[in-house]
Amino acid sequence: MLYIASDHAGFPLKEELKKYLSGLGIGFEDLGASQLELGDDYPDFAAALAQKVSGKDENKGILICGTGQGMCLAANKFKGIRAALAHDEFTALAAIEHLNANILCLGARVTNPETAKKLMKIWLEAEFSGDERHKRRLEKIEKL
Repeated sequence: MLYIASDHAGFPLKEELKKYLSGLGIGFEDLGASQLELGDDYPDFAAALAQKVSGKDENKGILICGTGQGMCLAANKFKGIRAALAHDEFTALAAIEHLNANILCLGARVTNPETAKKLMKIWLEAEFSGDERHKRRLEKIEKL
């Protein structure tokens, strides 16, 4: 299952990405915000999504806030989460190929909608390389 969530800063971009996902025929569940609430807090949405993804290999998530950094920081507090911030095609691809990221974080104030769509599509279509060096590094991170 694919989950998507945002705070107020990411809300307009999340709504655009939802339309794009629907157009691609990709199912998802929106975990909020359900409306634009200027006083909401990104850790609440990051936690809700991370709990759905944690420990379930088939689940992935997309988190959106102003820079993507806050969501990424909050999501990575959860065991089994590998959230990665992407801002260009290389970082979106490496998030999967090298890090096997199960959550993609995007910054709505620093990434335009067309770029965000492209990054999300790259991330969704890419696969973990399985290279021994990447496995070894991920195992070391898991032990931290």
